[in-house]
Amino acid sequence: MTVALQDGLLQIFDVDHGQCALLTMPTPAGTKRVLIDCGHAVNFLGTGKPWYPGQHLQALGVKWIDLLIATNYDEDHMSGFPDLLERQIGVGCILGNPTVTPETIFNLKTEDGMGDGIKALAQLLAIRRDMQWAQVPPVIPGMDLSYFWNPWPYFDDENNLSLVTHLNIRGIKFLFPGDMERRGFENMLRTFPPFRNAAASVNVLVASHHGRENGICPDMFDTYGCYPNLVIISDDYKQYNTQETTGYYSRKAKGIGWFRNDGPRFVLTTRSDKEICFSFRNGGCLVW
Repeated sequence: MTVALQDGLLQIFDVDHGQCALLTMPTPAGTKRVLIDCGHAVNFLGTGKPWYPGQHLQALGVKWIDLLIATNYDEDHMSGFPDLLERQIGVGCILGNPTVTPETIFNLKTEDGMGDGIKALAQLLAIRRDMQWAQVPPVIPGMDLSYFWNPWPYFDDENNLSLVTHLNIRGIKFLFPGDMERRGFENMLRTFPPFRNAAASVNVLVASHHGRENGICPDMFDTYGCYPNLVIISDDYKQYNTQETTGYYSRKAKGIGWFRNDGPRFVLTTRSDKEICFSFRNGGCLVW
């Protein structure tokens, strides 16, 4: 899908049961890019060929990502990272849960196995730490970044250690919660007022844990006022019995009046809608 950059472009890619999104922002200092997770597709659009975010970036002539956000230290969020490195695409800041060290990532993945993507990420984070390379997110005009987390070792599973990322892009507010589960959401809502405020302000919610039921926190909606215009589920075919949440999310969303000659829509899925784009222009946002 090709959309003009205008005042900014957010693409949420179809990457199987994983996640990958790219924010491209024009600024006076040049175009800035933020990659939110780095999943890949095994069989892209039924072609029988894989798709990688690095492949997409290389085709655009991009050699540098200003910020990579790892919302969850699980392979489906980082399976495309080795390809990104192999294509020699540089990465500025790498942002994840700050209480989780590279050694903790290795320990967390011991029980269920460590994929190549998470392994490469943990190794690079360890190298940067030893180099005393501080992972400080860049300031990008037109984008305000805030993020929230549960601390290790109070939580000891990677899902509830997700980095919940709030992006305010030209006044439109997105929440990427990784694979946060109900217990983790409840702890942040109870203990951290800034997260409560962020949840209540969201325009677009990317459903936690790819729309699985254990990623739903009813209190976030019913008690703390999360009432987004739109919910997006990043997944492929319905491979989990608990992944039947579109009806629930539809009741919690305001809806948008138009989407690809179809409307109104309350929930979009990469499974059915494939790549989803948000184009920003003159203070407005168009969903493609």
